[in-house]
Amino acid sequence: MNTSIKIKKKYNRLARFYDLHIELAEKIWFTKLRKQYILPLKGKILEVGIGTGKNIEYYNKEAEVVGIDFSENMLQIAKEKLFKSGKRNITLKQMDAENLEFKDNSFDYVVTTCVFCSVPNPIKGLKEIRRVLKPTGKLIMIEHVLSKNSVIALIEHIYNPITTFLMGVNINRNTKQNIIQAGMKIVEDRNLALLDVLKLFIARK
Repeated sequence: MNTSIKIKKKYNRLARFYDLHIELAEKIWFTKLRKQYILPLKGKILEVGIGTGKNIEYYNKEAEVVGIDFSENMLQIAKEKLFKSGKRNITLKQMDAENLEFKDNSFDYVVTTCVFCSVPNPIKGLKEIRRVLKPTGKLIMIEHVLSKNSVIALIEHIYNPITTFLMGVNINRNTKQNIIQAGMKIVEDRNLALLDVLKLFIARK
């Protein structure tokens, strides 16, 4: 069984409980961040790893959004939220981040929130994002990453085998370097919370 299928199965099992385990983080950090970085976006938007649809309520009416996820169970919860929201400018599709089924230069923005910790081949996924972004488009990532603080980084390395086994989540990824290796240029790099563990990256092709 390949890594992608293993992680997909983990997320399918976790789907019904996923929102509960991040509720505290949602209240402390993410509600504010979604309002700040997602609410203003207009144009054609791809959300990679939409999960249970935590961002759905924050997309404005001038955005044309496609949300994808590889877990059918996570996506089903997102569909329920979308139906309740009454929004008609959001489409949900089951799709793998490493194999995006879109033409080159399709989107004004690509959004990810705590997704690239679990993409099996993050550089491949980021190259796909680069491909589908318009020449003037932007990638907006809110991700937890490997800290530059040696103590925090050590803790992340110690616990990573556990989080990977339980949830398919890597808490020690160098996402900044992965973006660069995928051929993209980082235009904004901001610490959001937990010193430098929760980060904002904005990148261009």
